[in-house]
Amino acid sequence: MKQLLVVTALVTIVACNNNDKQKGVEQSIYKTTGSIERIDTALDVIIDSNAKAEVIAEGFQWCEGPLWVEKHNMLLFSDVPRDTVYKWTEEKGKEVYLTPSGYTDTIPRGGEMGSNGLLLDAKGNLVLCQCGNRQMAKMDAPLDKPAPNYISLAGRYNNKRFNSPNDATYNSTGELFFTDPPYGLETQSDNDPKKEIAWNGVYKVKTNGEVVLLVDSISRPNGIAFLPGEKQLIIACSDPEKPNWYIYDVAGDTLINGKIFYSTLHEKEGLKGLPDGLKIDSKGTVFATGPGGIWIFNSEAKLLGKIKLDESASNVALSADEKTIYVTNDMQVLRIKLRN
Repeated sequence: MKQLLVVTALVTIVACNNNDKQKGVEQSIYKTTGSIERIDTALDVIIDSNAKAEVIAEGFQWCEGPLWVEKHNMLLFSDVPRDTVYKWTEEKGKEVYLTPSGYTDTIPRGGEMGSNGLLLDAKGNLVLCQCGNRQMAKMDAPLDKPAPNYISLAGRYNNKRFNSPNDATYNSTGELFFTDPPYGLETQSDNDPKKEIAWNGVYKVKTNGEVVLLVDSISRPNGIAFLPGEKQLIIACSDPEKPNWYIYDVAGDTLINGKIFYSTLHEKEGLKGLPDGLKIDSKGTVFATGPGGIWIFNSEAKLLGKIKLDESASNVALSADEKTIYVTNDMQVLRIKLRN
């Protein structure tokens, strides 16, 4: 009997050791980067102070527009200079998903001509901010059989071509909101000879296809997202002279009462990155890329903390259950697991 107890104990110890080793293997699949800066105790219910950003894919030129597709358990994201959308899955890692993704003309050109922001419409179609084609477009192919066939959703305002749509979001009625800075033009500037619109605007595409100008006063509009309830819209500005997030009240076909949600003007010295892409969860938590990493706010613009990163972060995606965020971080893609 004693021998049996000893054997049982040894088996248990070995099993525990094996489980510990397995956990160690699972924890060491990906290298990690960054750290958590806790500014307010409210951050504790959002992310653990010991959380790490896992580097799940790397080797890109400038990655952008991450989109988690729950139906296919995959992350899509753009490598803008390479004019390619990549796919990442836990099973296979990174794979080319779609190319060309943003520029389909036959005339050679340089610059950031690929797709940028990615999103799904109400029917589950992939919608792309196409920098090179200077339009918002829908992929005319199933998600599991991608093909570079595109249907334009919006390409002009008052018969003038957009600059280079950058980021976008839908509201619950199917209206498409997007930003249009000059970064996809070859010179990436307001002086580009092919720039047709004097301003860098924020637009809405109504369900009947009509394009409405919402804002023309933000110098470099970039990331865009609704707070829960869709009564307020946050827009990032990537201008080094005005590195702010703005908030507007939504009033039909207009945005009103615009003001600064938060400014990084005096908090960006020595840090890489500017306000860029952002996502907002169902509780109103704002995950915004900015100087030095990811800035985390509540819906009242209170800064709760940061995910500090060495390289410039461009955008964020939320998993369907809002327990994980994915970050496009210059030449790499990160995954950060939040609190359950």
